[in-house]
Amino acid sequence: MNISAQKERTDRCLGRTVSIDQAAGLLRVSRRTVYNRIRTGRLQTVRTLGGSQRVLVDSLPAGRIAVHDPVRAGAAVARRPVS
Repeated sequence: MNISAQKERTDRCLGRTVSIDQAAGLLRVSRRTVYNRIRTGRLQTVRTLGGSQRVLVDSLPAGRIAVHDPVRAGAAVARRPVS
């Protein structure tokens, strides 16, 4: 795949992706679990031109994501203190 085709594919996908942190928050799992699921093929990613990975929203299991989740609404990820 040439550079322009890769850039076009990345640009199309970025609107439907979330960061590793956001995916972990949506699934209520750790970042390590997200990386493990990427490695085993349970989650699909795209690489940005900068080299980072973003998780495709379509690969997230729909039953595990809360409809009212602020990340899906476009807000920043809220962090809860660890007790």
